Amino acid sequence: MNNRLREVDRIEILTLMDNYADVILGNTKVVRRANLAGNGEIFRDTLVGEHGLSLLVTVREGSAEHTILFDTGYSAVGVPHNMEHLGLDLKKIEAIALSHGHMDHLGALNGLLEKMPGPMPVLVHPDAFVSPRYLTRKDGGKDRFPVMLDRGEIENRGGRIKETAAPTLICEDMIMVSGEVERTTSFERGMPHAVVERNGKLEKDPILDDQALFLLLKGKGLVVIGGCSHAGIVNTVLYGKKITGAQAVHAVLGGFHLAGPLFEPIIGDTIDALKAMAPEVVVPMHCTGWKAIRRFSDAFPSAFVLNSVGSTFSFSSASAT
Repeated sequence: MNNRLREVDRIEILTLMDNYADVILGNTKVVRRANLAGNGEIFRDTLVGEHGLSLLVTVREGSAEHTILFDTGYSAVGVPHNMEHLGLDLKKIEAIALSHGHMDHLGALNGLLEKMPGPMPVLVHPDAFVSPRYLTRKDGGKDRFPVMLDRGEIENRGGRIKETAAPTLICEDMIMVSGEVERTTSFERGMPHAVVERNGKLEKDPILDDQALFLLLKGKGLVVIGGCSHAGIVNTVLYGKKITGAQAVHAVLGGFHLAGPLFEPIIGDTIDALKAMAPEVVVPMHCTGWKAIRRFSDAFPSAFVLNSVGSTFSFSSASAT
């Protein structure tokens, strides 16, 4: 296939859902916070956070503009509430891309599809439909993931499934859905306690459905947006560079999945690898975890930005600024 991702003039990423909501955070050159209604009044209602992720991604090149939704949070109510609160128009969304088949990224999918006009492309890796999936416990037991994706249910609500096992270009080739991410680092090993049942037998779940978004900002480089980055955020960035041909990495955003005792030991390796790529903006979200976020803040004093629900990250090419 043609993997030629087009460079764009502007990128905007609006956080519709994350674990953290803070209306006191201030604006910077990179991020605009949704702490005022825009008319001089403080919001009467509030944006809500939950253990989930959802990002509204808009790209612009010349007169062309495209907007997609990346993931839909954990609950059925959080993302729709925040969309309404921010006055967003669902008609502007051209497609929904899903990072993987875990519940904290799929919660509002069916409800949103019912509200969207016309057929809505839903870009998803085929393994996202695999079930049942479990997390094993130290006592030998296992906890089952809820089944969140059903092909018939998605289609009945107006979704049109497009499988993305391989890199897939959308929006006039301005956005790339990564498909399955190549895994090359020695320290990023997925979720060692994740298993999946196939043909009646349990086996390790590599979460091959984990995928990201890649964008190219004209004159500045690659922008990577991860969901949970179960393939590893460093693997994800390296793969993005490989398949897009980008030399520079401008921004890395999303869940880095470094929370908890299984993943905290690789925080240092992750930071070192990303520092070597010298991104100008680093925004750890969702499953990155407080310990890792704090260390990213220390390691990237000028590039780090603390995310919050309602934050809009804006990136412009040198010619557009």
